[in-house]
Amino acid sequence: MDIKDAILKRRSVRDFKSDHVSDEIIEELLIAAMAAPSACNKCPWEFYVVKSEEVLKEVKKASMFSRHNAPLAIVVCGNLKKALPLKMADYWIHDCSAATENILLRAVDLGLGSCWCGAYPQEKVVERLRKVLNLDNHIVPLNIILLGYPVKDTTPRSQYVKEKVHYI
Repeated sequence: MDIKDAILKRRSVRDFKSDHVSDEIIEELLIAAMAAPSACNKCPWEFYVVKSEEVLKEVKKASMFSRHNAPLAIVVCGNLKKALPLKMADYWIHDCSAATENILLRAVDLGLGSCWCGAYPQEKVVERLRKVLNLDNHIVPLNIILLGYPVKDTTPRSQYVKEKVHYI
């Protein structure tokens, strides 16, 4: 699959087969994630791979938008001890978002479906995830990526709107 096909085929999937995702495929997703750009190469990301059914159930309950039947979740977090200083500290959000998109695109390439469910800046969701995953305060959950094999194949589509493009 070429990159254009992966980009256009990437859709939020909310209905998954019960098939488990292999450790080899999970590692491929994480390799893609850590190939993302990062401000000053700080790489402030941490990835919590949730395979345990018991913990996965609690992770899904942390946000009303993540209650789908995926057999796997990756919680993408920012490690604030690795973030840039002062006014640039929030670049961790950009870095972790780029890593997230790489996971989503690689998932399509590997035949998986995914759904990006936001956590930060929803304080209650962040606190629930911190509790479930036993995270220190300097680790901030940015999102939950639900992953698995989709029940239905996604159809490529574009959401291109010419009016939103401004040439200067």
